[in-house]
Amino acid sequence: MTDRAGGTGGTGRTDAGPSGRRRPREIEAAWGLTVLAVVVELLVWVSGSFLVAPTGLNELSEVSGRAGAHRQLAVSGAITAVLLAGWLSLGRCVRAGQGWARTVLAVLTVLSLLLLFADSSMNGPWPGGWELFSALPDLVATAAVVFMYLPGARGHFPTRVRRPA
Repeated sequence: MTDRAGGTGGTGRTDAGPSGRRRPREIEAAWGLTVLAVVVELLVWVSGSFLVAPTGLNELSEVSGRAGAHRQLAVSGAITAVLLAGWLSLGRCVRAGQGWARTVLAVLTVLSLLLLFADSSMNGPWPGGWELFSALPDLVATAAVVFMYLPGARGHFPTRVRRPA
């Protein structure tokens, strides 16, 4: 019998993954947060490019003309789409129990946070609304990585057998 979350009562496990074994709830929470971070990152890109003044489109149009701005935003959008697809692919690998993907996401998240803090220090002591909004994907990604390393998630990743030297 399963509970509302798709798990089996209080076991902390959710529906089976591709390997047939049940995934811990922490891994499912990390996956959900990863998807949310990707969606929010896409919203940040669209907002910065087209909605929040001064928009990227307007600024690029002043420098490169309207056609040049459209080309540059198309390239930026394509690169963003590829990076977001890679992010989701790593999240799926984590969900499948591949520990290397968890490590890669953790390292990339730490680097992203370092860049976030470096950028925020250049904007003065009090971040504005745009800075806070654009930081959301990084903060959600950090929460996802934390879930990947909680004790309940550790059993999801195979451990290496260390041979004596």
